Amino acid sequence: MLHKTRGVVFKYFKYRDTSIIVKVFTEAFGLQTYIVNGVRSKSSRSRIALYQPLTLLDMVVYKKNATEINRISEVKCNHPFSTISTDIKKTYIAIFLAEVLYKCVKEEEEDVSDLFNFIYHSIEILDHLESGYENFHLQFLLKLSHYLGFGLESPKDHFLTMEDEDLGLLTHLVNNSYEAHVKISNSLRRTLLDHIVRFYKVHIESLKEINSLNILKEVI
Repeated sequence: MLHKTRGVVFKYFKYRDTSIIVKVFTEAFGLQTYIVNGVRSKSSRSRIALYQPLTLLDMVVYKKNATEINRISEVKCNHPFSTISTDIKKTYIAIFLAEVLYKCVKEEEEDVSDLFNFIYHSIEILDHLESGYENFHLQFLLKLSHYLGFGLESPKDHFLTMEDEDLGLLTHLVNNSYEAHVKISNSLRRTLLDHIVRFYKVHIESLKEINSLNILKEVI
């Protein structure tokens, strides 16, 4: 049976010579696994761009409850990126966040509408921000924790060893919009990120190594 849904790409894996297995977080069914045949062939190389990290899709998909891997009937990019694919800092933010999402969002999630809308609209904002997005990944993780069930509405209850000034920054980030930029030094930003990642690892058993973390720290 065919269904229309929006989706956010988390990750894809090469499969055989020209195909891929792609993990897409869908509005209708949560995290789904699809096989896409021939997408890596010479005649179809441009289509692989549809499956880059955090690409926003409109899809028509097959859904069989007894099948772990389904197929995509139709797909198009809902929001072609204007900056995420060209700004190296945004590109690595996207790669990092996609990896975290892939490891944190579970396939058995049922009511995903709030989580999906948060992720989808956050990505749109990242693409539209012209400046002041250096802290975006920090804010995203802080806000995401709420939708994953271990929210950080009051950082001081979770980061007992942090200085009051740093706790104030986290409180500002979690309670304000992405557009409400606050200036943070690169070294402090990395320290805050380490604290947030450690906090995530306490609550998400599958979040062990984050391969893109060190690269992100080098560019932002």
